[in-house]
Amino acid sequence: MTHRAHSLSEPPLPLFASSRQASVPQSTGDKLPSYIADHRARLRDRFLNGGADAMPDYELLEMVLFRANARTDMKPLARALLDRFGSFNNVITAPEPELLKIPKIGRAIVAELKLIEAAAQRLMRSKVINRPVLSSWQALLDYCQTAMAHRDTEQFRILFLDRKNSLIADEAQAKGTVDHVPVYPREVVKRALELNASAMILVHNHPSGDPTPSQPDIDMTAQIVTAADALGLTVHDHLIIGKSCEYSFRANDLI
Repeated sequence: MTHRAHSLSEPPLPLFASSRQASVPQSTGDKLPSYIADHRARLRDRFLNGGADAMPDYELLEMVLFRANARTDMKPLARALLDRFGSFNNVITAPEPELLKIPKIGRAIVAELKLIEAAAQRLMRSKVINRPVLSSWQALLDYCQTAMAHRDTEQFRILFLDRKNSLIADEAQAKGTVDHVPVYPREVVKRALELNASAMILVHNHPSGDPTPSQPDIDMTAQIVTAADALGLTVHDHLIIGKSCEYSFRANDLI
């Protein structure tokens, strides 16, 4: 990446109604076909008795999908999504335009998938907000992975910390392309002062999946550290988020 020096049976919910619904065949009459009802009841029982670990990805995904279309067998669509994206997590985090390319996918289904993604991010964020992040480092890494690992473009975020190193703000400072995001050190430290922050953790993602820093990543980090130090601010780390792992500047002696 190149930088510039100068960041989840029920009828469909009306909230998600759309003119572009999934163009799937509907059953006749008001009664749900018994084979679908029985199948879904078995899925629910297995989930409630054994949790997500008792279910393969396609069944867990199927349970999400039949909230968007209560009268159709959603197993074929669940399998089609997994064939395309590879895993439950990849389906949930796939970009909307890519999801809409799958036959029989409409915005109602996209909304259900994105609802699960948003819920996951908020749950992970609740584990780090207003808590000392340096003593909850794995929770912080899990949050960053959930929020950023599957983005298809780069995003630069800053986690602002108070004097006790508790997270007081998490802000996306810039968005970019697949391999570039503009970062302005002056704006980074200016925002820290506005929030009365004492320290920061820089975070950005690499859509390629490889979190290895580029030379521009290293140069930009050094400029932010220098600017922050002049104002009495601490940069604890710069994390680069890949598909399944992350790179820590601090752990690699780059800060």
